[in-house]
Amino acid sequence: MKVTSEHTLTAAPDATPIPSYRIPQGLIGFSTHTRFELLADPEQLPFRWLLLHGPETIQFVVIEAGGVIPDYELELFDEDAAFLGINGAEDALILNIVTVSRSLPATATVNLASPVVVNRRTGLAKQVVLANHAHYNVRHPLVTAS
Repeated sequence: MKVTSEHTLTAAPDATPIPSYRIPQGLIGFSTHTRFELLADPEQLPFRWLLLHGPETIQFVVIEAGGVIPDYELELFDEDAAFLGINGAEDALILNIVTVSRSLPATATVNLASPVVVNRRTGLAKQVVLANHAHYNVRHPLVTAS
């Protein structure tokens, strides 16, 4: 199944409560963290904060790469689409984890090969390895030299 990330989710600053999403298998390396919240500050867009909850809360910077990476077209394995209950691209919110170096923020990278896919209707999420992962890098540079 091909999925695009054309839709943007932005929580209003006064929105209460913040929606909580379920990620039963956790993120890769964080299997005990099974729910998260997604926070957005209009001044920081397109970057958002994923607050992953488990024994402790861990924060990740995420982005919808489809809006900033040309030709980002991902394919989910059928098993992942079925697990999430995704029937079409409009059901999916695609979040890609960004890695920012404290010493060299201009070297930020984004993981394009294994995004977090969220069913917009149910709030069920999973970090997946794409069926077409060979086309993408886990450390794709966000900024390139001109």
